[in-house]
Amino acid sequence: MVDQVLASDPPPGQGAAPPADRPLTDRPPGVPGVGRRVVGVLRRVAAAGLWAAVLAGLVYAWRWTDTPTDDIRAYLVYWLAGLVLPGTLVHRALRGSRGNLPEDLGYGAAVGLVLELAAWALATATGAQSALRWWPVPVVLLFLVVPRLWRHWRVREPRPLPLRWHLAMAVLLGLIICWAAAQWEDLPLPPADFAYYQDLMYHLGLVQELTRGMPFELPQVAGEALRYHYLSDAHMASASLVTGSHPATVLLRLWLVPVAATAAVVTAGLARDLAGRWWVGPVGAAAAYLGVPLTLGSPVSAGGGLALSFASPSQTYMLPLLMLLTGLCVDLVRGRGLGPAWVLPPVLALACTGAKSSALPPLIAGLGLAGLVAWVRARRFPWRVLLALATLLAAMAAGYRLFAGGGAGVLVLQFFGLIRHMDPYRETLGVDDPIEIGGLLPPGVAAADGSTGWHVALGILGFWLVLQLPRLAGLLVTVSRGGRGDPAAWLLGGAVVAGTTACWTLFHPSASQLYFFAAVMPFGAVLTGWLLAVARPPWPVLLTAAAGGAAAQLLVPPLAEPAETVPAWQSAMADTAWRVLALVGAAALLAVLLTVLFGGRAVAGSAPDRPARGRGRWVAVANAGVAAALVGASVAEGVDLTVQWIVDEPRPPAAAERLVTADEMRAALWLDGRAGADDVVATNVHCQPVRTYENCDARAFWVTGLGGRRALLESWGYSDAVVAEHGRDGRSYPLQPAPDPEVYALNQRVFTAPAAGDLARLRHEYGVRWLFADTRAGKVSPALSRLAPIRFTAGPVTIHELP
Repeated sequence: MVDQVLASDPPPGQGAAPPADRPLTDRPPGVPGVGRRVVGVLRRVAAAGLWAAVLAGLVYAWRWTDTPTDDIRAYLVYWLAGLVLPGTLVHRALRGSRGNLPEDLGYGAAVGLVLELAAWALATATGAQSALRWWPVPVVLLFLVVPRLWRHWRVREPRPLPLRWHLAMAVLLGLIICWAAAQWEDLPLPPADFAYYQDLMYHLGLVQELTRGMPFELPQVAGEALRYHYLSDAHMASASLVTGSHPATVLLRLWLVPVAATAAVVTAGLARDLAGRWWVGPVGAAAAYLGVPLTLGSPVSAGGGLALSFASPSQTYMLPLLMLLTGLCVDLVRGRGLGPAWVLPPVLALACTGAKSSALPPLIAGLGLAGLVAWVRARRFPWRVLLALATLLAAMAAGYRLFAGGGAGVLVLQFFGLIRHMDPYRETLGVDDPIEIGGLLPPGVAAADGSTGWHVALGILGFWLVLQLPRLAGLLVTVSRGGRGDPAAWLLGGAVVAGTTACWTLFHPSASQLYFFAAVMPFGAVLTGWLLAVARPPWPVLLTAAAGGAAAQLLVPPLAEPAETVPAWQSAMADTAWRVLALVGAAALLAVLLTVLFGGRAVAGSAPDRPARGRGRWVAVANAGVAAALVGASVAEGVDLTVQWIVDEPRPPAAAERLVTADEMRAALWLDGRAGADDVVATNVHCQPVRTYENCDARAFWVTGLGGRRALLESWGYSDAVVAEHGRDGRSYPLQPAPDPEVYALNQRVFTAPAAGDLARLRHEYGVRWLFADTRAGKVSPALSRLAPIRFTAGPVTIHELP
């Protein structure tokens, strides 16, 4: 049953810090016992209704974006019965119940994702993919037949959360659904005349590949080993194998919201554990997954928008795993043992590394710092923390050997490298930067006269830090009375600093160093929520400050676009920074004045851990006001962007030459439905736009993505060999030539000047069975149809089969 709704937080040692709010009762003064039970039932019904509304909203969003009903039904059964149920049972067995059903199910879903990865690895290693759908059965049966495990079927020792928590989480998840629907609105399911973002088609090809058996290959370049953090794609491959839904439907629709919702619930649970107050959970999760950097009318954004990403499945999939792992680390640095839950850190750490290679390094840095703080504070060496640190390091090393490759090869040390992707530098000192990666400083900074380069670099860094204050202000917890002695605050704070430092000391030609910061955005948001709880000013103070921040973000007039000169950009950034500082000052002053107006009272029902007194008390109140204003502005901007995305006119289609036609997609889908699982296809489609020419952008990916089969040589833009050649001859890695010129020449010759010998070589030497010939991509000789029988034709595409 959904939990009772107005009880206190868990006691110490049972999943949370001591409750700071006075335990509430379901019975107002004078209400008899029968009335209390009636009120309790009504509140449980109301809470259940809120969660039902979230589920109904998700189903509506799927149907609104033309997701097939059968796929929706199958996916919901898969998610609830195949992930949440076994995961919840295992999590309760290892760590106990959270005391309330929603958090139990959220944490259970995160554990279910890890269990699914283990089942998928076993199935693909043994060729038993058809049996994958049955992996939850032995887990559930174990909890049915072993009497000792029966207790894990229910919430033992209920510690329910207030109805307001359920309402806040329902609103948060509803807004996440709206954000997802905004991504789907103009993204049709295939076949359609559409130009998909190339990374989505790349991931779709990986999803298709991971439904096959080990060892895995890079499907766009058959025969090359797959080295990539692909576990998000493994999750979607598992979902497709279990539900029978096409991988494109899973990727483009079904997987996103359940995983994001899991991350939100686990993050809210972590925030509640840290601060000891129920309301910090929804606030921290909202700041983490709805908030974006401030703009306040700035002509340029800071980059690093939402922690959630539709275009980067690996980033979103990593979040619930990382937050669950962080919760375990929090228990350790606070001196709590894990007991049987020690089995979770190594598997979660390996899963995080395999999901996103940038996830684990900041957490390792934070854990090391927290262990040092715990050692100094307790004057006893934290052996458990050391063991956890060794576990995470070993998992990262193993993950590097198993998964690392591709873009990681061009991630280099370069201080201020991020500015090379920002307009204030690109339009000024960086306007003539070469494509090559460069040295320890961006080329324009290194070549600037005098101290100009340093002034520009430091100015952009300061500007970026100011706009990221909603994710960074929470670092004040580490020096506040309520947090400076808590190693958990240093754990998250150290991770935030490490992620930020990596973002600004590394360079990647596609700005992938930002993912180090994206991994710690939720940590920063949780710390900011914790900062609100340190002072506990009256609720009207926090709500007024948050509303003021939101109003400032939404109503302040935009600044004019600056000229492309250093002084103009410095002036524009300074004006934005002054706006942010004015908001900070106004919020601090308003918080202090309103607290005085309310008599300096703390929130009713304060816990025994009394707030700071005297000047420290007012500093804490000012900090809380600033944090509330920053969260209000950040979330308001994120929600406003989503609303605009939904209500604005449909975005215009891509240029005709970039579109992949419905006929081309239909042909690829035909291939997916007819070819054998291990068949290899040769195609003349390599680039975007579709037509192939010398040094074109070799990132088409849709033949392998929609066609579902390995290609002899489709698109090589993300292959390890080509990525390593970034900058050669002044071209970025997607514009580099094919990695094997001989194979490329043979592949092209088969379509333009086919000969029986070349076709035989394809069939017997490279295992090619199908030819996917597209006249939009290049010349296709009429002689090909005489040498290889035609099996399907759609628009410009003809599919041939080699005997």
